[in-house]
Amino acid sequence: MSTATGEPRLGIRANLAQFSLLVAVNALVGGMLGQERTVLPLLAERAFGLTGYTFLLTYVLAFGVTKAATNYVAGTLSDRFGRKPVLLAGWLIAIPVPLLLIWAPSWGWVVAANVLLGVNQGLTWSTTVIMKIDLAGPARRGLAMGLNEAAGYLAVAVTALVTGYLAARYGLRPAPFLLGLAYAALGLGLTASVVRETHGHARLEAGGHVARADLSTRQVFVHTSLRERALSAASQAGMVNNLNDGLAWGLFPILFATAGLSVSRIGILAAVYPAVWGAGQLVTGSLSDRWGRKHLITGGMLVQAGALALVALADTFALWLVAAVLLGVGTAMVYPTLLATIGDVAHPAWRARAVGVYRLWRDGGFAVGALLAGIIADLWGLRAAVWVVAAITAASGVLVAVRMYETHVTGRRRGRR
Repeated sequence: MSTATGEPRLGIRANLAQFSLLVAVNALVGGMLGQERTVLPLLAERAFGLTGYTFLLTYVLAFGVTKAATNYVAGTLSDRFGRKPVLLAGWLIAIPVPLLLIWAPSWGWVVAANVLLGVNQGLTWSTTVIMKIDLAGPARRGLAMGLNEAAGYLAVAVTALVTGYLAARYGLRPAPFLLGLAYAALGLGLTASVVRETHGHARLEAGGHVARADLSTRQVFVHTSLRERALSAASQAGMVNNLNDGLAWGLFPILFATAGLSVSRIGILAAVYPAVWGAGQLVTGSLSDRWGRKHLITGGMLVQAGALALVALADTFALWLVAAVLLGVGTAMVYPTLLATIGDVAHPAWRARAVGVYRLWRDGGFAVGALLAGIIADLWGLRAAVWVVAAITAASGVLVAVRMYETHVTGRRRGRR
């Protein structure tokens, strides 16, 4: 929204129509990811006869590497050319993904589809994050990220559930992936016709920001990855968080299937985790604006570690359901809060690039998780892979507690009381 003189205004309420539209667009982005969650691991075994876990997880690896690299590029491109062109390019790349999955005669086609999906997710999800940070301004950044991530991951959950139903009723192909094709077409149409550029809002906020504005792209990378305590702690926590998600995406359906669960029950478990994750962010994003960022992140990583330990110990649907809920709660505590931390610390002039670097590390966790979990599962079994990731997650939470400082002004005030 702009003033009568044409100047942009900051705040969710001042930009409510455009902000709400971007929430809806990000739900479609999440739906593109959700079309694979239940179906693809089962397709790997049943249609292509893949048995080695490392080889099976090549699609997660391809997705993670591509998305991580594209996140980095998306931040740089959105600073250079604006947000909307990057978002539009991401939707154009989405169109072939479900078609490749429907027609794939070999596993190589599935891997190729996930390379394109990684590019799509990197361009679209990164850009909707940046655009909402632009619009929201500093006061309600946690709420803005909570709404963005909730929309995306609730769509992941709903789509995982619906595609599980479609697969059980109509087969693994083509029905589940027709839903993804509809998401891509709708996302492209909305972006082209009604999404507006938000770069001007970032330039408006930059005028009152105290952090350095003159960092080069290389300096932004080093600052976000290593040098700045809060940014680097957030980057490693994001990477470990998505390492967990890569494990859940690639191996959990197989673990549940080996215990004799039906496709429909596997679909429920695949949906509950991102559903709790998505819905929980409606609360945790706003809470981080009131309570601060650091303790939510630390606690969330430790809750995730406990949930993963329960997955490794359990062997019934009921216990796995409890673990999926806990994993969703822990992830909801972390996910929007990490993004809000980046927005707190980074100057608006290089914030999009900092978001890109953070998301490079975070989504690199998909690739690390796929390789690590696949190798350990091949050598020592599925449950051993889950135990190792649980230990890494606990260590990440401890690192945040030691290295990160509170980045939100409300949280700093509470800490001094």
